[in-house]
Order: sequence, then C-alpha cells, then structure tokens
Amino acid sequence: MTQFVRGLLHFRRGAWELLASVLIALGVAMLMQPFALWLYTYSFIVTLIGTVMFIVTSHFPE
Repeated sequence: MTQFVRGLLHFRRGAWELLASVLIALGVAMLMQPFALWLYTYSFIVTLIGTVMFIVTSHFPE
C-alpha cells in the first residue's frame, strides 16, 4: 500500500493508471446498475474523468 501511495505522490505511471482504470470500471458499473438514478446520472462523468486521466497518465514516467 505504501508503494502505491508513494507512486501517486511521485506521479508514477503504474499507480495513476491503476486509479484511472478503477474509475473507468466504477463508471461502467454505475451505468449498468438498476437501483439508484443518481449513480446512473453521474456514471458518464466518472467514466469520462477516468478515460481522460488514463490518457494523461500514459505520459508519466515509469
């Protein structure tokens, strides 16, 4: 866990790409759930933030 936090603080690609991937997966899960309308409402923006974050962090150093 400390290595993950250290990677976030030092802007390393692995940690930030993992966080972006989790956001993308969370947004897709929010999109497909049938229970809460507010989750569905914010699913697109969460997926979009994760996608943009993944594109930006692919330029970070390893």
